[in-house]
This record gives sequence, structure tokens and C-alpha cells, in this order.
Amino acid sequence: MKPLGVFLRGVLMGAADIVPGVSGGTIAFITGIYDTLLGSIRAFDLALLALLWRLDIRGAWQHVNGGFLLALLAGIGTSIFSLARIFSWILDHHPVPLWAFFFGLILASAAVLLRQIEGWTVPRALCLLAGAVAAGAIAFLPVANMDFGLAGVFLSGFLAICAMILPGISGSFILVLLGMYGTVLGAVKSLDISFLLVFILGAGSGLLCFSRLLHWLLHRFHQATMALLTGFLFGSLVIVWPWKQVLDWVRDSHGELKPSQQVPVSPADFFALTGQDPTVWLCVGLMALGFAAVWLIDYSWGRD
Repeated sequence: MKPLGVFLRGVLMGAADIVPGVSGGTIAFITGIYDTLLGSIRAFDLALLALLWRLDIRGAWQHVNGGFLLALLAGIGTSIFSLARIFSWILDHHPVPLWAFFFGLILASAAVLLRQIEGWTVPRALCLLAGAVAAGAIAFLPVANMDFGLAGVFLSGFLAICAMILPGISGSFILVLLGMYGTVLGAVKSLDISFLLVFILGAGSGLLCFSRLLHWLLHRFHQATMALLTGFLFGSLVIVWPWKQVLDWVRDSHGELKPSQQVPVSPADFFALTGQDPTVWLCVGLMALGFAAVWLIDYSWGRD
């Protein structure tokens, strides 16, 4: 896989991670690098420490597939720093069309993955259903309270990073559900070093543990795991449905209220509740655009 292709995949992953409710893991999955990414993360093990202890830098670089990770991280970083302000502005001023575009992206992603599942059986169908129900149920969970010291910070990082690499579920959305979204943003803004170090330690631990679990599942029960992950994507459509009714709010680092718990409603009900134009035809067009974009990505890269 060429570095430019990996870099562009990273750009797409970074763009997805900017918007709460959309997972970069989804993009990794549909562009054909998900298994490679898990394998690279899984390579951060005792064998790597042994290579570093012997100062075998070349061997350590090859062990973790360093060229792949460097190109991917460069793409993610480039996307986040270049698109963060644009996406943030769109999310604040035109959220409904943006969610419509991502709805089309995820619907097409689920369809692409569904096509890859071979030999349907009852257990695989149940895995698909379980994934859809689990992801959909997460959208309706009430906000928890993880603000009980550094242990809560560690656990929040652990759970958020697990969601971030899981297709269909956003790490930032998990932080909202844990009641830590505003706290984490505030710590980043104020550069609370002790908080951030514990959070990063939790995220790193979660990444190393969960990537191993997913890697093992994909190799031992590939089709069933694919069905489960595809179900996660279908279930996450509830989260990115453009027209929503807000049930609860959370404060961000600027003290502004942000939606934390929402339920999908029809465009007509959205208009009745908010008085805002649901822009149905614009949203349908953006859904179609997002759907077409994923199929183009799959056609170009998904079969590498």
C-alpha cells in the first residue's frame, strides 16, 4: 500500500473524528486498512521493547509497520488541524445538512460491509442484530458521572479510545455519555498536565487491549465479527440522523450548552419542535452525495 494512499485514508479518518457521532474506525474499515491498523497497534508489545532495549531501531520500526503508522498519523493530523475549524463552524451553524451528509456516509459504509459478509447463518444474523441494537441503545443512554478522581479520568480515556477504533461509535460521543466531554475539553484548554497524562495513559491502555481483542476476533471469527461491526454501523444511524429532539445538554469548555442526549424525529416534528426549516431536499441530496462518496472510496481503495 503506497504512503500517499495511506495518508489520504488518514485525512478521511481525521475528518470523520472531528464530528461527534462519527468514528474514524468506520473510515479505516471501508478503505481496507482496518486490519492493518489493528495489527500495527498490536505490535506495541514486549518484542518491541526487546528491540528497543537492543537499540535495534530499524527492527523496531519494521515491527510496528512504522511507515504505515507515520503516513496515517500525518494524514489524521493534517485533516484535524486543517478541517477542525471548518467542521466546527458547519456543526454550529448548519448541523442538519452536515448530519445528513454523514448519515449517507455511514449508510453506504454499512451496505459495503454487508456485501462482504459471506455464508449467512443464524449466529451471524444474530451478531448483526446485536451490533445494531447495542449501537442504537448507546444513543439513548443517560449521561453518567465519571467525575470521581483520576480513576474516572483513566477509565474515561480507556473507554473513549475503544469506541474510537470501533466502527460506528464515536469516542467523543462516549465522553459525552460519561459526562466527561466538557471536563476533557477544559483540561486540554488549560493544559492540565496531570489530568492529560492520566487520560492518555488510559487511552493507550485501552488501545493496546482492545486492538488485540478485535484482531483476535477478526482472525478467529472473521465473518461473525464482520457481521457484528456491520450491525454497529447500522445502529449508529440513529446517532447521526439529521433531525433530532434534544433531551439533555452538557457544557463544553467555553461554558456553552451542547446536546448530550437526543432522539430522532421526523422532519415535520423537527419543524414543529424547533421552528427551523428541515431543508429536506438539501439533506436528501447530501445523503446521496455521502452515499456516492463511500462507494467511490470503496471502488478506488476498498479492494486494495
